[in-house]
Parts: sequence; structure tokens; C-alpha cells
Amino acid sequence: MARESKGSLMTVRDDVRVLDATLRDGGLVNNFYFDDDFVKALYAMNVAAGVDYMEFGYKASKDIFDPDRFGKWKFSSDDDIREIVGENNTDLKIAVMADVGRTNFKRDILEKKDSPIDMIRVATYINTLPAATEMIEDAKKKGYEATVNVMAVSKVGREDLNHGLEILAQSNVDVIYLVDSFGAFYPEQIHRLMDDYLEIGAKFNKSIGIHAHNNQQLAFANTIESLRLGASYLDATVCGMGRGAGNCFLESLLSFLKNPKYNMIPLMKFIEKYMVELRKKEKWGFDLPYLLTGVLNSHPSAAIKFIGEDRTDYSQFYQDILDDIG
Repeated sequence: MARESKGSLMTVRDDVRVLDATLRDGGLVNNFYFDDDFVKALYAMNVAAGVDYMEFGYKASKDIFDPDRFGKWKFSSDDDIREIVGENNTDLKIAVMADVGRTNFKRDILEKKDSPIDMIRVATYINTLPAATEMIEDAKKKGYEATVNVMAVSKVGREDLNHGLEILAQSNVDVIYLVDSFGAFYPEQIHRLMDDYLEIGAKFNKSIGIHAHNNQQLAFANTIESLRLGASYLDATVCGMGRGAGNCFLESLLSFLKNPKYNMIPLMKFIEKYMVELRKKEKWGFDLPYLLTGVLNSHPSAAIKFIGEDRTDYSQFYQDILDDIG
């Protein structure tokens, strides 16, 4: 049975939360080398724009990743975050992402009372759910909000996915995210998937979120389709900044939402001052190679390499992807 819309185009929903992932997803574009002026301005913009959460980056382990090869937001230490936000006496909440197998969460994620962070976002694949559950329970025990992003679900069968979601929903996690890692889904597919996520969320009293990628220029469409059905946690980035084709545009999302607490003026001023120049130095956003990887439900790494080499032999690239997945 088709799920009815939750609210309407003119409705303000009190359950909706917007998360700005520019620093984390955008960090995949430039290896997290953002200077402090940019990060402080991004933080101030999010506060002024009424955004609910700002994701600072990953809590990656320095035992696994060489700090000399990445900027500090790959590791998002509490001290570095506090340098930006102070005591964060604002309504904006601070989030970080912790990848299963890439985070020393017992050592690097402190007790909430000692940290400026409010939310731990656990990222997992379907085959690492036991480890993800352990990280979720650790975060909750330490006093944080906890969410989980199940990545690459376009490669997972529906039965396996729903079984995995049931496992996660029985944990103490607060929010379960539908993640379109490869930008492969169309709104009709998002609708079917979101029905499953929302059904499990209702059964176990969990909120549901959406994190969409823009390979087929559908990140915004898939985000508002999820919102329409009942998803309440919505990820976006400024100018869609993110790996490869990028993400749902924060400016599109805030323009769509009717809640008067969201203010576009600070966002536009930030784009004018920072993003126009940044786009001249860094490459991200929709391009034909990303469309092809999205259509073929493939990881965007091949497209990133293709674009980095300034190639334009698109038909050959298309054949190469077909050969790889054949």
C-alpha cells in the first residue's frame, strides 16, 4: 500500500533536522585541507542559517591514516573542534562520522561530558553490522546521540537489507540513514526503500534520515521524496560539495523547506565569499562520467580518475565500466 505524504509543500514539520556535511563529505574533495578561517565561517553560517547539525569530519584513526597526508578534519580531534566552536553556546549541534574499522572509538571518542561533540554518525556496510552496533552502543553509553549510515545499499538485496535494518533498529541508535552511495537510485526506488526504512523505524521508534549523492542530478529530488514520505534527518552540503558528483545542495534544501527558522541570507553570503573561489581550485559536481557510474550502479572512483586525467573519451569509458561489471 502506498505511503501517504507526511505534511504538504506548505507544512512546517517539527521533526525535520538538517545536517550540513560540507566539511566531512566535502573533505573527500581536498583531503580535508580546509583552513580555520573557512571552517569558522562555515560554522558561523550554519548557526545564522538555523541549520540543526554541522558535521565536522571523520574520527579516523591516526594508526591507520597518515596525518601528513590529510588535513585535521580527517581526524576531528575534540581540541580542534573546540578551537572553532568554543563552548558552542548555540542551537547548532556538532556531529562527526566514525567509520567501522577505521576509528579507534574506544580511545578517540571521549565521554560526552568532556567533548564539544553532540552526535556520533557511525558509517557501516551491511557486512559489518555487529561492529557498527558495538560502536553505536559505545557512543550511547558515553552520552551521545548516535546515528548509522548503511552505505552502498544499492548493492544489497532487499531481504538482506531489511534483516540488517532490523538488527540495527534493535540497538540504541537514534537515527537510521538511507544512503545512496553511488547516486544510483531514482525517486521511485527511493520511495520503495524509504517505505521499508520507515516501517522498521516506526516498529522500533527510530527516526529515519537520507544521505543522497548527485551522480544523476537526483540528490535533491531523492531527498525531498524521502522527506515527503516521512524521513526527518536530511543531509546536504553547500554547493553540493562532496566526493565526485557531490551531494544534495544545502541551498536547494533550505529554499524548499518552509520553516522560518532557516535563513538563506547567511548561506548566500558564505557562498559569495568562500565557495566561488573554492570551486576554481577544486573539482566536484555533476559530470557525464558520474552519470554513467550512477546509471550502472558503480563506485565513482573510476569517474574521479577519468576526470582527473582530463579525458573526454566518454564512449570508451562507458565500455570500460560495462566490462568491469559484466
